[in-house]
Amino acid sequence: MPESGLGLSDKPVEELLLWDAETPHPADGDTTVLWRGFASGRAADVISIPQLIEDNSFALRARYLAWVYELGASHISGRRLIDHLQIRPGLSYWWMTLLVEKCNYSKSPLIADAIRLLAFNDWAAGRSITSVTLASSNQPLAECLRGWCERSGVQFEWQRLPKPAESLSWVRRVYASLPVAVQAWGWVAKYLLERWPLQGAGAKAWRETTGSVTFVSYLFNLEPIAAKEGRYESRYWACLPELLQREGCKVNWLHLYLKDALLPNAKKAAGFIQSVNNSGQGKEIHATVDSFLSLRIAGQVLSDWVKLAWKGKRLEESIATTNQQVPIDLWPLFADDWRESTYGVTAMSNVLYCNLFEAALKALPKQQIGCYLQENQGWEFALIHAWRVAGQGKLIGAPHSTVRFWDLRYFFDTRSYAREGENPLPLPDHIALNGHAATDAYRAGGYPVEDLAQVEALRYLYLKDIKAQPKAHASSSNKVLHLLVLGDYLASQTRLQMRLLSQAATLLPSGTIITAKPHPACPIRAEDYPELQMTITTAPIVNLLAECDVAYTSAVTSAAVDAYCAGLPVISAMDPTTLNMSPLRGYAGVFFASTPDELICIVQRIRSDRFLVSSQSNVFTLNSALPLWRKLLLGAG
Repeated sequence: MPESGLGLSDKPVEELLLWDAETPHPADGDTTVLWRGFASGRAADVISIPQLIEDNSFALRARYLAWVYELGASHISGRRLIDHLQIRPGLSYWWMTLLVEKCNYSKSPLIADAIRLLAFNDWAAGRSITSVTLASSNQPLAECLRGWCERSGVQFEWQRLPKPAESLSWVRRVYASLPVAVQAWGWVAKYLLERWPLQGAGAKAWRETTGSVTFVSYLFNLEPIAAKEGRYESRYWACLPELLQREGCKVNWLHLYLKDALLPNAKKAAGFIQSVNNSGQGKEIHATVDSFLSLRIAGQVLSDWVKLAWKGKRLEESIATTNQQVPIDLWPLFADDWRESTYGVTAMSNVLYCNLFEAALKALPKQQIGCYLQENQGWEFALIHAWRVAGQGKLIGAPHSTVRFWDLRYFFDTRSYAREGENPLPLPDHIALNGHAATDAYRAGGYPVEDLAQVEALRYLYLKDIKAQPKAHASSSNKVLHLLVLGDYLASQTRLQMRLLSQAATLLPSGTIITAKPHPACPIRAEDYPELQMTITTAPIVNLLAECDVAYTSAVTSAAVDAYCAGLPVISAMDPTTLNMSPLRGYAGVFFASTPDELICIVQRIRSDRFLVSSQSNVFTLNSALPLWRKLLLGAG
């Protein structure tokens, strides 16, 4: 999307109402700035911050990434913050914090407010503003704007709105009320108690393996039939393990166990590890990071946490007063992330994984190559460091899904890629990208091009068998519309998506057939949406795509890409309270709706037009023979 100036008008304004609520803003004489909403029409006295962000996305993303980099590089008592947080020689814990992870769609939702503040500051530059009234329940946001107003000589008023009620059980409410450090100790006690049955599972075979290729993956998203038969088949890796076995390559698997219906507890997971090791007959070896739990490691984790917590407490005041060289102070938005990262559950989890990876990779015989699912979570940087220290071979990070423009986990300020200083950003040797779209995104983000390798999209290979065609039958007004609803991983996004569809239900074309496929981690219940006559299904998405005319998704889920590559027009429910996290942002034939009226207008437009076939080659590389993966892992063409 082309960049444009942030100012919509040269006319100076004097009084601003910043409206940070989902309810309609009051119609008065003030200029209204919609903090998380889109303006209807082009009224000169209503400014939409989300629209400003969309119009200036590249510049704003770059400036936020620069803010994160400069925070880490800031000097406190003569040393960079990065170096103050060194927890192992050559490894700074800075890279494992929530501030660097930048998971803006779930772990750190206030990142969206930081981007909005940058956009607001640019829009306000040069305007004659005498007062700002903020209507919001967001206290960190109020602190940021209060500071901006004080520095700018502007009167500030905060109209505190009630916080939305959270439906938490009494246990969760009590837990949330505890000090952050107490939560961390409670979490690790629960973790050790629940995961101890995995201790030793597959560890002996791991130490004695003759395999030279190792994958680090989640023990999750397994093929159910294979799992029940004691065989390992992962939707993350598709047919790659089978190909490696045919090539005579023995593979080691180190899993991060996640609970699901197939493996609901650690005891079941340990039994599964034993079963797959027995059935693998030495051709593949499986263990989990929890297989290396011990009392010694538990003690080391607590020691690391205490040291980290002391550093976090000591540095916090200095960081809060550090001049970040931006006109607006963003720190109030991230003070809680800092505490969570240095002495909360995130801190305890990160140092736990750091110790477990060190134990697992030290026990592993010399490997030629390793490959892990890359999302740039904190544990990944601990893995990279432990892999290097253990003297293992080449390491490859593999983003397994799409790389969204506003998924900030995948992007860093380009200065972060310089191998400078005593604690540089831990990076793999190569990034295995699943198509042109991901490759273009990494290049646009400034990642070193020489470290990028294009491979086949393992999770999306089935798409090559779907011939994308214009849905001619959907464009006829006398045909029944088949609407496929694809649920999201996040419950909040699914609720927003379904609420918008429910509100538009009575205006949908007569006889519309609605089929809903929930995400495995987030069910959709028909009784929650009585306005909709719909069928809930768990059928494979490949079967559903062939039967439907239009896909309706959240603005986050990667399932939208499946539908797009199958030739379906895609409608995504736009959430103005967040950044546009759609993997199809900017693609033709993809529509975004934030109101019921917009949704109905888009449906009517789709039924009146004939859409062109989308090109799968613009998104993924699809070849079941996996020549690119073979070359990368085995050196074979």
